[in-house]
Amino acid sequence: MKKVQQEDYIIQNLGECAIQSPVIVNDFTPDSKRLLLKQYLDYSNTGKNKDEKVKREIPLSVEVAGPREKIFFDPSKTKAAIVTCGGLCPGINDVIRAIVMQLYHRYGVRNIIGIKYGFQGLIPSYGHEIVELTPESVENIHREGGSILSSSRGQQNIGEMVDALSRMNVNIFFCIGGDGTMRAAERITEEITRRKLSISLIGIPKTIDNDLNFVQKTFGFDTAIAESENAISCAHVEAKGAPMGIGLVKIMGRLSGQIAVGAALAQNDVNFVLIPEVPFDLEGENGLFKALEKRLIRRKHCVILVAEGAGQELMRTNNTPQETDASGNIRLLDIGYFLKVRIEDYFKKAGIQINLKYIDPSYMIRSVRASASDSIYCSALGQYAVHAGMAGKTGMLVGLLKDEYVHLPIRVVTSGKQIDPEGNLWMRVLESTGQPPSLLNKPLDPPVEEHVVI
Repeated sequence: MKKVQQEDYIIQNLGECAIQSPVIVNDFTPDSKRLLLKQYLDYSNTGKNKDEKVKREIPLSVEVAGPREKIFFDPSKTKAAIVTCGGLCPGINDVIRAIVMQLYHRYGVRNIIGIKYGFQGLIPSYGHEIVELTPESVENIHREGGSILSSSRGQQNIGEMVDALSRMNVNIFFCIGGDGTMRAAERITEEITRRKLSISLIGIPKTIDNDLNFVQKTFGFDTAIAESENAISCAHVEAKGAPMGIGLVKIMGRLSGQIAVGAALAQNDVNFVLIPEVPFDLEGENGLFKALEKRLIRRKHCVILVAEGAGQELMRTNNTPQETDASGNIRLLDIGYFLKVRIEDYFKKAGIQINLKYIDPSYMIRSVRASASDSIYCSALGQYAVHAGMAGKTGMLVGLLKDEYVHLPIRVVTSGKQIDPEGNLWMRVLESTGQPPSLLNKPLDPPVEEHVVI
């Protein structure tokens, strides 16, 4: 159990901000304005001198995002670069557009470039082009899915990347990416600091799974739920369109079932939700197959929604190699196809004819344009990222926490936010679907709690 100190949430500054910001607002945001990490302050252990101790200590808190009255970079001499890394996600173009428009129109920055194909674009041997970004070139990109800068996975040499940033005279480097991208961004920041370079690095977290700790919601999540809802609706129609019909849908969710849970609650046509946080058995009296059989006998149709990271332990054996992708993520086995084959095999042996339709809309969901709510969110993230960069903040990312846009050090934001199997959200899923509280044949051992104390 790690004890977190206030120092862990201090944002690094490149130096003193001495230039008056050209941004016109009614009220600038001072660095002293911070959001409490805890809802309540605990003075129970302060002892006799509690008043003195309260004055001396700053409660755990984080910087609130927003324009600063004094900025670090001179807009007329500032050069900014944007890169997008990892898998595609709805809203990337919206963030790019927001950054460019904010830099250009609000701060007067005229030198903005895009790094093509992720961090590969900073490595000379790949030969990827550098793209000039202007308000005209990004004017309509929010109407498209994907990333106009394209993307890539895989680790690149940190020293070579910092060499490239220095060689191109980049002052602010905006990194849009997921967990692996942010790990690399932290190392880039460390190398920049070691070399004593005045380069600000600002992260915008991108993970469609909505599984980042400390971040209330990641962009693309709302769009993913809406698009998943369409797939579920089609699966429901297919299931009801044939005797003993089963609609099986696999969607994103490597370590967390956030999308599956949200989509199931939004659609209300799902009968079984399978997520990484809640183990299940296939065989046995309390397993999935028996529950599915009872459902089909009773209602003649069924819809199953499974997150891609669910049931991995059912497919892996001692001889199954555990591979990783270019970003270092564990390569998941295909739970969707596995379930399709096993379900069909079970009912064939039971002498029950079924009609199973398997739908995997994952890449269709990742590549669509952002929904209205995500587009609004992406615009805010891009704007606040620019305010932070112009003020000389570095080694940080912009995120939403308790309905406030805040600055978070990259080092504290990691993936790991999951659905609580004992919580109200999962209880609502069980009530909505009607699936049994457990699909295990024997109860699990009580979990050992490991959490960060804040």
